[in-house]
Amino acid sequence: MVVGFSESINVWLIWMLPFIGAAAMPLIAKGGKRARDYIAVGFALASAISAATLLPTALAGHEVHSQIPWISSLGLNAGVLADPLAILMANIVAWIAFLIFVYSVGYMHGDRDLTRYWFFMLFFIGSMQLIVVSDNLLMVFFGWEGVGLASYALISFWYHDRKKDYVGREGHKAGGIPMWTAPTHAGMKAFLMTKAGDVMMLAGMFLIFSYAGTFGFKELVADQSWAVAMAEQNLLVPAAVLLFGGAIGKSAQFPLNEWLLEAMTGPTAVSALIHVATMVKAGVFLVARIGPLFFALSMLDTGQFFEVVAWVGAITALLLATQALVSPEIKKVLAYSTGSQIGYMMMALGIAGISLNFTDGYTAGFFHLMSHAMFKAALFMGAGALLHTVGSRFMTDMGGLRKGMKKTYIFMMLAALSLAGAPLFTSGFWSKDAIFAAVLESGYAYSWPLFGVAVVVAVMTAFYTMRMVGMSFFGNKSKHVEEMEKKGHHVHEVSAIMWVPFAILAVASIAVGVVGFMFEEQLHHVLGDYLGESFGIHSEHEAEGRVFLNLNPTVAIASAAAFAIGAGLGFVFYIARKADPEAIGRNVVTGAIWKFLYNRWYLNTALYWGGVIGPLAIYRFMWRYFESTIVDGINPAFQGAMAGMSKVVKTGQTGITQTYLFVFAVGIMIVVMLLLL
Repeated sequence: MVVGFSESINVWLIWMLPFIGAAAMPLIAKGGKRARDYIAVGFALASAISAATLLPTALAGHEVHSQIPWISSLGLNAGVLADPLAILMANIVAWIAFLIFVYSVGYMHGDRDLTRYWFFMLFFIGSMQLIVVSDNLLMVFFGWEGVGLASYALISFWYHDRKKDYVGREGHKAGGIPMWTAPTHAGMKAFLMTKAGDVMMLAGMFLIFSYAGTFGFKELVADQSWAVAMAEQNLLVPAAVLLFGGAIGKSAQFPLNEWLLEAMTGPTAVSALIHVATMVKAGVFLVARIGPLFFALSMLDTGQFFEVVAWVGAITALLLATQALVSPEIKKVLAYSTGSQIGYMMMALGIAGISLNFTDGYTAGFFHLMSHAMFKAALFMGAGALLHTVGSRFMTDMGGLRKGMKKTYIFMMLAALSLAGAPLFTSGFWSKDAIFAAVLESGYAYSWPLFGVAVVVAVMTAFYTMRMVGMSFFGNKSKHVEEMEKKGHHVHEVSAIMWVPFAILAVASIAVGVVGFMFEEQLHHVLGDYLGESFGIHSEHEAEGRVFLNLNPTVAIASAAAFAIGAGLGFVFYIARKADPEAIGRNVVTGAIWKFLYNRWYLNTALYWGGVIGPLAIYRFMWRYFESTIVDGINPAFQGAMAGMSKVVKTGQTGITQTYLFVFAVGIMIVVMLLLL
């Protein structure tokens, strides 16, 4: 059912208001710093209110679909589609963004060039919401590139590359590659690695467009002849996997996961917004958006696509959880954890497509997205409070902070319990439990290996979460803190404008946990109705006339045991301090394992040697011994031609972002025109 005009306006405003705010920010800044800061927060609030007005529409199972003419020569319209999936996601993005904006007023107070900060933060929200409410893949891609640009600018925000803004320990190398990174380097790395995924996504989009003649989601569902034609030529699954390549890049999944770990050079508020609650969830949302379409095409053997999604998620969850076990930097622990938890979401969405009940896995993945957005944003903002007070990103420079920062300790502990999956009263427990159940009850041939990975990751998650809490808040004060206090800088609580936002999210994660099974049932009902009405996908649970409530004893025991083992070990080593974790490093075998994990499985090393240093060496060899010696030596006239071509190419290398965006847009249009010939 399509609803009225006012709802349509609100959907457009969700993503347009932040863009308007970003464009106006330089002018607003002339009115004073305080006005600039509060008006930026106001634009975020206005976008959130616009999203909130649509919640009754989602709960009623209705949708808003509005279009305007766009590229008439190609028959393309610009449109927004606010169905229950988009409305729920838009509210998650908008309200968490608003709280982070409030937090930023305190965290970024006194920082240089805040006009640029607010511009890119608002630009990011607008781009992210464009991804969420767009009714076609082409508009999604414009938002996709927008969040990438904003991410690059905000990771590199402190572009002076002061050593205190680096991530990693100074001097640390693995395989000859430095493992500590400057903000500008981290920003460029994120930009390039996500672009690798974007190219795959673009290829998948245009491959589908060449057969369907449309980018629209509803049009692709209504007429599926394009899918039949692609399946006959064995192109349907490759196109789906190419689209998933974009999700791999944006959501930092294996093998494009390395950028997220170094994106922590940006301000903590940026990490909380972009690299926890929103942009890294864009890939999950994309899979949630296209997943039902490809499941509806399951008669065309699209199951391989969902297997790829599930196993990429499982591998990433395990890979990054192991690295979080040993990291000494609090923001990097949370970054590893974020990639790992997104792996859970991908696993759930993947298993949905090869399951007996698509809705179960689909609901579980989206439930964990919502749950994780709350508690992880709270943890990142809490970590920012610790950094703000202690002045160090290393947990070894903290210790014993709970007495001086009681509010931060309490609310970080609540959020940490959700991340660890404390049974029955935390949102993290219920959403992980739903994923475990979806995997185990899927009927997939390899469900037990996936379930085993999920449980092992849950044990690791509980352990590194308690390790983080213990190293930060328990034990004796570190030498760094003692020296800081000798200089008159005592440990103190941050201002209310900083701790209230993460307190709200931490309490919300517990509140959802208290009513977890009822919340899960309602979400299953809303998304189940959406899948049934839009794609003809019906849950067997609904057909049986009963609610979605997991009663699987194997799952319940596994969830509780995972928390007990992981949190118990973390408590013994880092809170009660009954055992010395340093002894692990002194053992030859465990020390080697620790080094392997600390060096990130040497994947970053392989990335630089195989993707940068090796190719550059080959290029230099070709230039020195082939181009300069052989080509130019055989035909001296060739030198003049090459010099002329070089001058032409250099004119395009302006270093101005707008120029590159223009060239990129022209390139897209040329590709479209060629496809239509």
